[in-house]
Amino acid sequence: MVRKMSKISLALIDDHPVMLAGLTEILKGHPKFTIAATGSSAEDVLEIGLKCAPDVFIVDLMMPGNIFDAIAKLVEKIRTKILVFTANTGSDYAVRALNAGASGYVLKGSSIQELIQAIAAVHRGDMFITPAFACKVIEELKLASLRKKAGGEVKLSIREGQIISMLLRGFTNKQIATGLNIGEKTVKNYMTILMQKLNARNRLEVLIAAQKLEGSDQALSRH
Repeated sequence: MVRKMSKISLALIDDHPVMLAGLTEILKGHPKFTIAATGSSAEDVLEIGLKCAPDVFIVDLMMPGNIFDAIAKLVEKIRTKILVFTANTGSDYAVRALNAGASGYVLKGSSIQELIQAIAAVHRGDMFITPAFACKVIEELKLASLRKKAGGEVKLSIREGQIISMLLRGFTNKQIATGLNIGEKTVKNYMTILMQKLNARNRLEVLIAAQKLEGSDQALSRH
């Protein structure tokens, strides 16, 4: 007997009625999703989260209330994933959202296929950022924060920095090897070095260690 897989429950938060209605109509027609609730403010994020506990929130940034504070409070209270879906291309907003607890950042100019891919990625515990969205700027901010919070104890080479950047974008070892024109075995060797430097036991802990270091960067959160 084949067990039917449960659908991913979604909450959609956007203060633009037409955008919200269109997104709701598209996603509720997808066989893998179900719409748990919709809202239009940061306050709705907390209310819906505590009431419905959907698997994934899709939220805009530009809406009434402090969305960054709402994201931070929500991920502390319940097990849910936050996917930012916005037209805001400011890299500082992206970093603030990720630091607050968001798992993904997708621009509204992206295709519906990319949005669906992002939903699936954050639901399974991965991070997703629109590849074409100022990735280098965001990655440089992350790496600068990592070096700063490490207090000089962690020294990353240029190549190690490139590998972490690609890891943050969800690349596999094979994709990293292709992108950097090096062997997959070489990538594995760099991963071993990074695990030693960041006191991590595996690939996931390398990312967690980096994000914990940058997460305490209050300078970013005040901007």
